[in-house]
Amino acid sequence: MHQQPQTDPGQLILIDKPLEWTSFDVVNKLRRACKFKKIGHAGTLDPLATGLLILCTGKMTKQIDQYQAQEKEYTGTLVLGKTTPSVDLETAFDGEFDVSGITPEQIQAAARQLTGEIQQIPPIYSAIRVNGERLYEKARRGETASDIKSRLVTVSNFNVLTDGFPAIDFRIVCSKGTYIRSLVRDLGLLLGNGAYLANLRRTRIGEFVVKDADSVEGFIERYRTEHFPA
Repeated sequence: MHQQPQTDPGQLILIDKPLEWTSFDVVNKLRRACKFKKIGHAGTLDPLATGLLILCTGKMTKQIDQYQAQEKEYTGTLVLGKTTPSVDLETAFDGEFDVSGITPEQIQAAARQLTGEIQQIPPIYSAIRVNGERLYEKARRGETASDIKSRLVTVSNFNVLTDGFPAIDFRIVCSKGTYIRSLVRDLGLLLGNGAYLANLRRTRIGEFVVKDADSVEGFIERYRTEHFPA
């Protein structure tokens, strides 16, 4: 029977999170497959987002907060003219708007308004706890939460490419705690319109980049080969 190595100083693991997996799915998969006694992730990604997820094991879990606090970079696509309650494709469309009057210059100006230090209200479909319950649990029951507090976040870059209008490709560099879905929602509101997030990929956390990350199965195979040789 395979045994966990006797000493576990811990390690930092970079994973390219698959589409439709939760961050906890990745943690649980690695815990079971690699027999990690202690493992956690630094910074949640929504199920419909892909990209860089940092995990720490053993004694390295003490540094999770440090990694969570680092600057993050995302790329993705938002679409103007429609809305969903979750601001992504987890939920069905609930609004449609005429986009014919929106110009590239207006989109660029709206993105600039959402750059710098801004007050941001998290989306109703988020993992923030209000009165001991996660917001998405309320949202999935059809309840509203009127006491969601805004938070100060920093958006260093919000670059948009309008060639595919009404689909807008973007690159965002931002601080810990920034919700990309909130930026998408607010961009639509600034344009007197609506918007939803079509796809999202986290490409960087601090100095760590997604091109250096393993797939879930790739990491498991390599770890088992190194630590549990046949």
